[in-house]
Amino acid sequence: MSEQPVKVVVQRGLWYEEFEIGVLYQHRPGRTITEADNVAFTTQTMNTQSLHLDAAFSDNLPPFNQRLVNSMLTLSTLVGLSVAQLTQGTIVGNLGFSEIAFPKPVFHGDTLYAETLITDKRESKSRPGEGIVTFAHTARNQHGDVVATASRKTLVRMRPAQ
Repeated sequence: MSEQPVKVVVQRGLWYEEFEIGVLYQHRPGRTITEADNVAFTTQTMNTQSLHLDAAFSDNLPPFNQRLVNSMLTLSTLVGLSVAQLTQGTIVGNLGFSEIAFPKPVFHGDTLYAETLITDKRESKSRPGEGIVTFAHTARNQHGDVVATASRKTLVRMRPAQ
């Protein structure tokens, strides 16, 4: 005999009302960046920088003597790691990024872990039913070193009326 579920839960991000300033979200699982990831992203975005694509060139270039992961891939992965927990299905759109930094390089085989601090929120003045939430994103590698940071303003939906 088939029983009906007591409750159905659909994975989603948080509604505007659920965000609290000062809360830190740690996003798991992490993501290991492979050579294939780096080469595909770099070529798809038309970034012909030899530091990302040319092993012979990079292997002989101090101080790292190896290819670097494209910093835009690092930033995209940092934001992407936060989506399921924070904004899946509830975001209207990104309003802007600021204070982006890459204090340490990312190499093939590094695993990125992300965390997000909610730093500000306010109701939209021009878009009823939506609010602006500011995130401070941080990416760390498998050693705990900070490899990327970014501040991001987003437009998020408020909880629909029931």
